[in-house]
Amino acid sequence: MASLSNRKVAILTEEGFEQVELTSPKEALEAAGAKVDVVSPRSGKIKAWNHTDWGIEINVDKELSSASPDDYDALVLPGGVLNPDKLRQNKEAVAFVSAFLDEGKPVAAICHGPQMLIETGMIGGRTLTSYPSLQTDLRNAGANWVNEEVVVDNGLVTSRTPKDLDAFNKKAIEEIGEGAHHHA
Repeated sequence: MASLSNRKVAILTEEGFEQVELTSPKEALEAAGAKVDVVSPRSGKIKAWNHTDWGIEINVDKELSSASPDDYDALVLPGGVLNPDKLRQNKEAVAFVSAFLDEGKPVAAICHGPQMLIETGMIGGRTLTSYPSLQTDLRNAGANWVNEEVVVDNGLVTSRTPKDLDAFNKKAIEEIGEGAHHHA
């Protein structure tokens, strides 16, 4: 396993993220030595969605308004249906995500998380996967959508569902270990 001891990772989320899609990558990244901040437009605590009902509450480490993409080496976007739908309407959140893509920093998005990538207007020509219901939206945004457990495209790591989390976490750690891909 790559050591991420000098890496800082932001997990950007609203309320209604799918619980395991945040807790599992967070634990895996921390176990690999990364410092992980939960970044949200909200402050205090935010609620998870767990399968069919509200789940745990987690602490927000950093409010989006005071978080800078420059402070982080990588970004994780958990899914859950409610979460990306709220985030994609938030211009500050879209700008935050765009900055990571723009600088070639690793971005890992799972399930409904890739929905957020559409709003950046920066996924044309990228190969990725997502929860199957998003494939038309992602293709319409110019992405090459494939049905695979985990897809890596130049630092962009995507997976379909919580069943893919082991592969997703492993690839995210590898990519974050490698660092930014600077465009030639």
